[in-house]
Amino acid sequence: MNFNDYQKQALTTVLSTNDYFKDTLHWVLGLNGESGEVAEKVKKIIRDKNGEISEEDKIELGKELGDVLWYIAVFANQLGLSLDDIAADNLKKLADRQKRNVLKGSGDNR
Repeated sequence: MNFNDYQKQALTTVLSTNDYFKDTLHWVLGLNGESGEVAEKVKKIIRDKNGEISEEDKIELGKELGDVLWYIAVFANQLGLSLDDIAADNLKKLADRQKRNVLKGSGDNR
């Protein structure tokens, strides 16, 4: 499966209000919430399991990462962006930073 196929299939499960502002807010807050759930699970693994990620932890983290991916796909669609293009552009940006030796550092446009 490629990113665009995933995005198309993800869109079949969207519940929309047909209000651009409300839907956009929903997707952004959902993305933030699901990302927070990933962070929360990792925090508890560090706190309670000395940072050792079990096979069960991997399965649960994978589920949360799937939720993150769904929100990214839906929000990207809301913006008129394809996941294939986003992924390709990101790899191009990172390769350019690596070539210029600026992977480390700060700033969006380094």
